Amino acid sequence: MISISEAKRKLPEHFIERLQKQFSVHTADLILRGMCVERLTTLRVNSLKYDIQSLMNDFKKLNIKFERVSWYPDALVIKNKTERELEKTNHYQEGKIYLQSLSSMIPPLALDPKPEEKILDIAAAPGSKTTQMVSMMKNQGLISAHDINPLRIEKLKFNLDKQGADIVEVIQDKYERNKDLPPLFYDRVLLDVPCSGEGLFQAGSAGTYRWWSVKEVNKLASLQKKLFQLAVEALKEGGILVYSTCTLNEEENEEVVKWALENLSVEILENPLKIKNFEEPCRFDVGNKELEKKILRIIPDEKMEGFFVAKFRKK
Repeated sequence: MISISEAKRKLPEHFIERLQKQFSVHTADLILRGMCVERLTTLRVNSLKYDIQSLMNDFKKLNIKFERVSWYPDALVIKNKTERELEKTNHYQEGKIYLQSLSSMIPPLALDPKPEEKILDIAAAPGSKTTQMVSMMKNQGLISAHDINPLRIEKLKFNLDKQGADIVEVIQDKYERNKDLPPLFYDRVLLDVPCSGEGLFQAGSAGTYRWWSVKEVNKLASLQKKLFQLAVEALKEGGILVYSTCTLNEEENEEVVKWALENLSVEILENPLKIKNFEEPCRFDVGNKELEKKILRIIPDEKMEGFFVAKFRKK
């Protein structure tokens, strides 16, 4: 583990300046501390093929130490094995488990897709959230999974096959140019958008932040608004949309939420997930405290990546 002062020297200078401007000293230090630690391996059971009780019994026999996740019964935090070690197990190779960040599991839980519903999943690859939703839907209904990257599309198809997910149609397209989405068609939309990934930064690994820039943040914020508009147009009246990012800045989070509320026919809903010790109130300059309470921000630490989640209903 490296120190916070060392992290400040390693991470992009403008990122540190913006972090200290947008957050309190205490919260900024919490975020930086989370970028200094090595994250534990986390996973969820694939309920289409196995169950959590059997998995825990198997892990005890294999001396794989784990911790339950209070807000998601199908998830485990692994204490003494790396992802690479778990990939060698039969459970992984047979698709009985999916190695996934705990934070990444939150948007599907907030969306709460039901069997037989029609779901739009934008920027779906490599399929962590897609396969999670298939499990939640008991492999009944339809998920339209869109992505732009052909290599990631192949990884998505591989993961769908491995997890036994049969209700997903995979579509490669340029997100912001896709005008062919059927209007008023989907019951729910998972809008886990392309973002600057600040919540994934690890100070000791330059590859996680080398490409970051303020210009890229602004470019992505513009794309996110376009995707939001397309998603709302494809959503049925009264349908549910979850907007999520794995980044921390206001431009891609609060500002997009405010823009959507002012320009699109949506209302913000209470986030059903309350994760103690990981919540950070969001900052809305309109001073709307009730609005702030409805949004979930995850601060990175040894178990969680930084994330932002907001839930909406189409009017």
